[in-house]
Amino acid sequence: MQTLTIDVFVSVDGWAGSATSPGYFGYLGPELQEWVHAESALPQLVILGRRTYEALAGLPGEARDGSTQRLAEMNKVVFSTTLESTAWPNTRICHDDLIGEVTRLLRDSDVPLRTMGSLSVARQLLAAGLVDRLRLMTFPLLVGPSGREPFFADAASADLELVSHRALDGRVLLIEYRPTGDDIPRA
Repeated sequence: MQTLTIDVFVSVDGWAGSATSPGYFGYLGPELQEWVHAESALPQLVILGRRTYEALAGLPGEARDGSTQRLAEMNKVVFSTTLESTAWPNTRICHDDLIGEVTRLLRDSDVPLRTMGSLSVARQLLAAGLVDRLRLMTFPLLVGPSGREPFFADAASADLELVSHRALDGRVLLIEYRPTGDDIPRA
């Protein structure tokens, strides 16, 4: 049985994007860049939703870097009910049930599974109890009203155990949690 890791980049106020912020919220430094490179080099099957796939595959040439090229080369499954074709190699479109297919992939895959962004996919996988690790890359800003895609909106409650944490470039926090399966503390 393989593992599933969800990676999400968020602002301190929980937004996974901003209408006015560049990639990495403008905080791409050498340690973060090295982390992205090291993670991309690991064997893995990437799980994406349609919107994330289209955003990444549609980046203009000047916005592409080594990690974008590596992602294009990796094996990927894009979950979509509308997408009919892909521009990237090693990319399979899955129109099947997300939970059922990811459950099968966890059982049958030779490599760990990982999501990047794909907030709707991530929330559904968390709610289904399929996630082994939730990694939050928390960037040091409050995006306020320009925020788009609040990661925690409509997320099911879940108790989390801290697995690791570290600061990258002296400002970005990488926090890794493991869902415990326990109920959250209540008053």
